[in-house]
Amino acid sequence: MERTDLLTSFQDFGLAEPIMRAVNDENYVAPTPIQAQTIPFALSGRDIIGIAQTGTGKTASFALPILHRLLENRIKPAPKTCRVLVLSPTRELSGQILDSFNAYGRHVRVTSALAIGGVPMGRQVRAIMAGVEVLVATPGRLLDLVQSNALKLAQVEFLVLDEADRMLDMGFINDIRKIVAKLPIKRQTLFYSATMPKDIAELASAMLRDPARVAVTPVSSTGERIRQRIIQVDHTAKLEVLTGLLEQEPIDRVLVFTRTKHGADKVVKNLAKAGIASNAIHGNKSQNHRERVLAAFRSGEIRTLVATDIAARGIDVDGISHVINFDLPNVPETYVHRIGRTARAGADGTAISLVAGGEELGYVRDIERLIRVALPREDHRTNRKVSEPEGRVSAKSSTVFRQKPATRAKQAPSHQLDKPGPQPRQDGQKAAKRSRRRPGGKINPTIGRPEQRPAHGVGKPDGIQGVAFLRRGSRPNGRPNRNRYPH
Repeated sequence: MERTDLLTSFQDFGLAEPIMRAVNDENYVAPTPIQAQTIPFALSGRDIIGIAQTGTGKTASFALPILHRLLENRIKPAPKTCRVLVLSPTRELSGQILDSFNAYGRHVRVTSALAIGGVPMGRQVRAIMAGVEVLVATPGRLLDLVQSNALKLAQVEFLVLDEADRMLDMGFINDIRKIVAKLPIKRQTLFYSATMPKDIAELASAMLRDPARVAVTPVSSTGERIRQRIIQVDHTAKLEVLTGLLEQEPIDRVLVFTRTKHGADKVVKNLAKAGIASNAIHGNKSQNHRERVLAAFRSGEIRTLVATDIAARGIDVDGISHVINFDLPNVPETYVHRIGRTARAGADGTAISLVAGGEELGYVRDIERLIRVALPREDHRTNRKVSEPEGRVSAKSSTVFRQKPATRAKQAPSHQLDKPGPQPRQDGQKAAKRSRRRPGGKINPTIGRPEQRPAHGVGKPDGIQGVAFLRRGSRPNGRPNRNRYPH
């Protein structure tokens, strides 16, 4: 890894006086590791690959040096152009990046604009008509502006690609290639990603010239200040358990993750019946609604926010004391991103996951292999602890906890885990076979496996249209389909 000597004060960077005034206004004292390593390279004009998650201070690591370089060569941008182009995967994150540029450039009077979907394009066309210095955009809306001849990219001097791995997950990779093809070859590029899969590494190699590499907080790290635990629960009891947690836990602000838009709305509706105020953000909500809800969450007016992964990607709110996974993600890295919303700025945090057995237990094992920590488990059905406190886990281990034979004997068969109440006893193998037969006498392969195929238009992951889910066991190795969904 390439790096410079770490600097311990923003004064050491030699930033312009108006920018330092803004830094002092923000009460920044010492740079974070990603800032200490990145800013010197960025000030020198080097391309950068930054491996960093949200919450590490990476926005300042590119915004401060870019503003300094704009101030060194202050020229008026031509109509329908921008000097700085920042691409991010979500509307919320784009808005927060623009807010940061405006805050750090408050004494520079930088001209800026936001180009995101979900709002009328006319206002954005007018905002960039005279040209702006900084444009923050999502890839889809940016291409709309380019194709309608409202924006020209031939004069971009600085390109920032933020959360590149998430853009890959959301299906933006081809849009990014189209955008990069329209940019000048001579430019400075700052490329940020929490992980570096093969496709992202190839994209970075094609975009960057002799980049400096900096990396902090690898994606497998879940933070020392986050208390994590698993609660095993029947699927039908998840809402009851969630309600109890929200009433009993010492919560300042809590972020509840669901897998689908329909699921988020259902959680909010049921919490309202229990007298718990909450609100949801997901892809079906309007941009104005999402902004109002986030503002209320930041101010503390709303203490419980229910969100899908796509909508929550850009949430950067201090004071989130709890993250609750109502549904576990099927990608273990997503778990790390989720719980990273808590325990920020030196605070402690709590992450609780409700696990309904079956497929979700497989997700838990994948998460534990990634973070190399055995997560303590409680069984809500028996009101007892299932596992010992946290320990280290081998990355090659396929099973984290091995229960004693007596414990396993008491556990319900896997096909009964999602069924409430006591189960009737079966008399030997004949009864077991009878329970797996249809009236015609053929074995029903889906008995005992939770049905995952949603009704039409209901229960689909946020941003997904027309995706057919595979049943557990439909792949040759019996594991669920782990492909990431296109967005």
